[in-house]
Order: sequence, then C-alpha cells, then structure tokens
Amino acid sequence: MKVTAGTYVPPVVTDFPEDDPYVGLYKPVYDRDFPAVDATYPYVDDSWRNRLRIAFGYHFVLRLLGWVLRLRYGLRWRVEGEKGWHRSSCSIRRWLKQFDLGHGAITVANHCYRHDCASVLTTFHASPNTRIPMFAPNFRTKDQFYLQIVGGIPIPEAEAGLSGMKAFNAAFDEFNRRGYWFHIFPEARRWDWYKPLRPFRKGAFTMAYKYNKPIIPFAVTYRPRTGIWRLLGPQNEPLTQVVIGAPIYPDTTQPRAAETQRLLEETHQTICRLAGIEHNSWPSSL
Repeated sequence: MKVTAGTYVPPVVTDFPEDDPYVGLYKPVYDRDFPAVDATYPYVDDSWRNRLRIAFGYHFVLRLLGWVLRLRYGLRWRVEGEKGWHRSSCSIRRWLKQFDLGHGAITVANHCYRHDCASVLTTFHASPNTRIPMFAPNFRTKDQFYLQIVGGIPIPEAEAGLSGMKAFNAAFDEFNRRGYWFHIFPEARRWDWYKPLRPFRKGAFTMAYKYNKPIIPFAVTYRPRTGIWRLLGPQNEPLTQVVIGAPIYPDTTQPRAAETQRLLEETHQTICRLAGIEHNSWPSSL
C-alpha cells in the first residue's frame, strides 16, 4: 500500500489475514435471546414500541454518542475539497441539500472500528428513517440494543432459505418506497484500525441500481493521538475523522450487472482517494 504525503497509518497491532478479506476478526459472545431471522421475522416493524425505540436512538443516544466520540477519538469531518474540519453536522446538511436526495441515498464506508457506524450517522445527522443491513448473529450479543435503536435489520442466514431472503428483500422494497436512507459497510466484516480498503461485496451497489438511489462515499481515516488526546483514550487507538465524497449516481439505462460493477469500482476508488490511499493492497472486488 502507498499513501499520500501526510496520511497517517496506525501501527499494526493485529496479524491481519492476507488471503481472505472477509474473515471475521471480531469475536463476540452470543449470550442474548433474539427471534429467528427467517421469513417470520418482522423486518418492517411499525409498532409504536419500535418507532419509539428508534426515535430515542437517533434523537438522544446517537447525539450523546457523537459527543463521546468527539471527546475520546477527536471525531471531526469535512467534505472532500474543503480545507477546514467540522464538529457540527450543520455544514454537512447544507452541503447535502444541493443534491437530488429526495428519495433517500445509500451511505457506504470502510468498516474499521467499533464506533464507525455511529461516526457516519452523526456526521450527517441521520434521521430515524435510516435502515442498516447487519450480520444477524450480532443481534445476540451485548450490542443488541444499540443495533436495534439505529435501525439495524438482520440479514437472514443460509438456513433461513429463499423464503427468508424474500422477506428481507420485500422489507427493503418497502423502506425504499418510504424514501428511507440505507447505510452499508461493503467490506462486510470489521478490521480494527486497518488502513487498506478491502474488496467490496455487491449488496450496496445492487440496491443502488435496483432502487435508483445514489451512493454517498464516506472514508473513516486516522490521525495520531497526541497532546491532551493521550489522556482521553487508549494509547493504541488513533484519533478518527471522516471525509465525505460527492454522491455517485446509478445509470439505470445500463445493464444491471455492468452498472452494479461500475458503481462498486468507482465507490472503492473514491473511498481510497478520500482516505489518502494512492495504491491499495486489495482489488476493488473478488
């Protein structure tokens, strides 16, 4: 991997696999009860309890977590091309208003630390009308409550069969009809503080084509923990920042397979650029 001058690469503290970018390095404890994620699961849950839970998550928990991330990780953000950094999402929202995003969009980012999802969601002040496809077993961990309040939707596992995926896809058809935003980590698995961008899976880009939603690329990048920040967090964890690129629109007049691949490759290249990576050590897809 080759990076631009001034780009910080955290010291490697884990032996990352060199042959399989989709290996799960995070080893959670599955000790919570959760309903079977199959055709019977309520992917679209319009109950007052769920609506209240997600509203609480976005209007209170995420705002509070955003301040914690600013304090512990020095979280800040900017749009590509800007020189200054922001800690308020107001400027990002003003920037987004210039684009045609009335029917929602799909935000994508590299999956590189425990709170990267919260970092992205707080950056552009996401609304409760956001849904996030997530690895189903993680809903049986200590993070269950958090995953639910941010609008996490478990992806059916293989044993759920075609009926499970059909119900999952029908739910996202409905979310799209309502104009919801989606957030997806196309690297699939989290590798903490990893700098290279791993190959993307096609799910986010298939959705972008199917629903004619633009992709908004986010790059979570790092800077060294210096000064007072050394007192506010673990020394082996860098400070974080988010760089946002302009929306990438699908061309639905083109064949689906070719356009999906084009969206994947352009988004991968864009996030590499946003992250200051000149030569990446992985291909865009496998």
